[in-house]
Amino acid sequence: MIGKFHHDPDSEDSLRAFKHPPIEEVALADALHALSDPVRLDIVSKLAMDGEASCAALDGGRPKSSVSHHFRVLREAGLVRTRNEGVVHMNALRREEFDRRFPGLLNAVLAAVNR
Repeated sequence: MIGKFHHDPDSEDSLRAFKHPPIEEVALADALHALSDPVRLDIVSKLAMDGEASCAALDGGRPKSSVSHHFRVLREAGLVRTRNEGVVHMNALRREEFDRRFPGLLNAVLAAVNR
């Protein structure tokens, strides 16, 4: 369910803290919507391989506003956790949580992308 978020107490910058939904509140429809976009799918695929990366490393030369939108959708779908590291936003998959919520979904999607 998009819309109910909690403050991330681990964030170093509370003024720019990113909000992440509790994984129990993420709806399957929201996860599938996030994974249905080629840009977001590319981001998820790269994070699955690299573990963690900055927004800049994953932007693919796209405008900042577009990249911000895609990361917001991924966060709201429970797929990505974004944290501040100084002025850099670092992103990682919430893989264990997501796999617990939707067993096998991410593996199936990533296997299809890598064919």
